[in-house]
Amino acid sequence: MSALTVALDMMGGDNGPPVTVPASVQALSLMPQLHLVLIGDLTRCQSLLSRHGLLHHPRVRLLHASQVVSMGDKPIHALRHLKDSSMRLALDLVKQGEADACVSAGNTGALMAMAKCVLKSLPGVDRPALVKGLPHIQGGRTYLLDLGANVSCDADSLLQFAVMGAVVAERVEGISHPRVALLNVGEEEIKGNDLVRHSAELLGQCPALNYIGYVEGNELFTGKADVIVCDGFVGNVALKTAEGVARMMGRMVGVEGAKRTFLGQLASFLFKRRFKTLNPDQYNGASLLGLRGIVVKSHGSANERALCHAIMLAAEEVKAQLPAQIADRLETVLSDRDQ
Repeated sequence: MSALTVALDMMGGDNGPPVTVPASVQALSLMPQLHLVLIGDLTRCQSLLSRHGLLHHPRVRLLHASQVVSMGDKPIHALRHLKDSSMRLALDLVKQGEADACVSAGNTGALMAMAKCVLKSLPGVDRPALVKGLPHIQGGRTYLLDLGANVSCDADSLLQFAVMGAVVAERVEGISHPRVALLNVGEEEIKGNDLVRHSAELLGQCPALNYIGYVEGNELFTGKADVIVCDGFVGNVALKTAEGVARMMGRMVGVEGAKRTFLGQLASFLFKRRFKTLNPDQYNGASLLGLRGIVVKSHGSANERALCHAIMLAAEEVKAQLPAQIADRLETVLSDRDQ
């Protein structure tokens, strides 16, 4: 594989450089073909970069940014007034062809607004969508979208999400003819609101999709579908609920009272052993699909390992040539509908 370059917003996230800098070291050690452009306040980061050997690293370029997008900045303010921020400069590098992808753990709303403005949507995409691969009990990943980029959608948008999600499952996960489903309140055809039922008609009529019907919320992690489609409001609630349950289970297993009995100790051991394969750090990174460039949003509270995974995810999408693949598939779908 030839060299690939990822632009990293060093200042993004809850912790900023103390996480993004060591995560960069990890990613560089794991991927010999990776080059990084580290963007941020170089005055603040100087000692940290020096300590981790990145000031003169042969595969690292440093770019100073005089501004930072805070987690509290409104998207419109960031878009209009923070054009020299580390987030904006990372996206500019992708637009200019100096980087193949952008990774940021910063303000989600600002990142989406800037990405749409700077990179623009692919032909046939009305609204970009956030997608994330969720682990399922069969050992693979199910891609869920949209996760919050669009709190309200029409049926055409959900069809576009389905096509984009299927391309990700194929190109990144290596799944042939991925199964695509709609998230609904039941599996029967009569269930759901007008949006879901109309979307089901469109997906069922699309020969480019392996549409299998509806799935319910309790099937997100069963592996029944490879791609699950919903609007951003539903998707964000589903994702945050799943994250909350995972945290609760982790804390319950750690309760001292449960460890005082043999069965409690056994349950704790088995859960922790299984949890290693379901470590959320391994699934960090949501991709903003439908743009003329690759953008990966890391969780704001991501640790070094989790942020490293987000960088590696961006590299996978570069290798898969995701934007070009999505554009080609959407062109085929739209031409079939026009006939």
